[in-house]
Amino acid sequence: MKRTYPLLFIFLLTCVIAAGCLSTDSNTQSYAPQEDSFSFGNKMAEMAADEAWDVSNDMLFDVADSGEATGSSITRKVITTSDVSLEVKNASEAVDSIGTIASEYDGYVSSSSVYDTYYGDSESMSGYISIRVPAAEHDTVLDRVEALGKVTSKSTSGVDVTEEYIDVEARLSNLEKQELRLQEILDMATTVEEVLDVEKELGRVRGEIESLTGRLNYLKDRVEFSTITVSVTEPRNITHSWGLRDALSDSVRGFIASVNGIIVFIGFALPIVIFVTIVGSVVIFVKRRVWR
Repeated sequence: MKRTYPLLFIFLLTCVIAAGCLSTDSNTQSYAPQEDSFSFGNKMAEMAADEAWDVSNDMLFDVADSGEATGSSITRKVITTSDVSLEVKNASEAVDSIGTIASEYDGYVSSSSVYDTYYGDSESMSGYISIRVPAAEHDTVLDRVEALGKVTSKSTSGVDVTEEYIDVEARLSNLEKQELRLQEILDMATTVEEVLDVEKELGRVRGEIESLTGRLNYLKDRVEFSTITVSVTEPRNITHSWGLRDALSDSVRGFIASVNGIIVFIGFALPIVIFVTIVGSVVIFVKRRVWR
């Protein structure tokens, strides 16, 4: 029984110590500071952190969706441009026909021109036309254009803007989310300084949104509509003169050149002849007076 008391005392002491530790933890938790009021600066920092997290996530999802991380196939964004040179019987009619073809496929003419071309004494017409047609109809329209005459040259090029397109879309989406959150913060602002700070940031964000929207619209237009530029010329009239016509023409030009040369020589020599004549006359007159 005497040995039982020390053990009982040790057990009770352990229970007291354990109860004290639990009480300390409870008091620490109960006295933790609580945020009872709204802090504008903390809210700005919190939303900025959330925004950075959203941007990183959106960019990660965009990369995954684009197939760069998952290897899945995507629709490439390609700007297609073609240049064709045609030899046609009538340049003006060919230009009009190409414009009509573009209209049939929901395209349009961006620029065109028809002008005279002179080859010696002969006259022929030339021109060019630039059309924009849906990218899906590019090959069909190109085949119909080539059927209007004899193709003398042809080239087609494509520029892949998929990466830029995805990047602009992601940045625009993130900025639009940021604009909404800044608008929420503006509604929570209580002082003039806070309002001015948020409005300044809103102005910057909206400016970037407008810039990216313009760039995205440009890329969409260039991708959705291909550009086809066509140069048209009429064949040169060939005449056979057995060389007599060319020889006569050369002789006339040579005669005219000779006459021009003589006139130029006379123009230079005449003042000198007049000066020498006057000086000679004076000398002769003086000598005659002296001899007398």
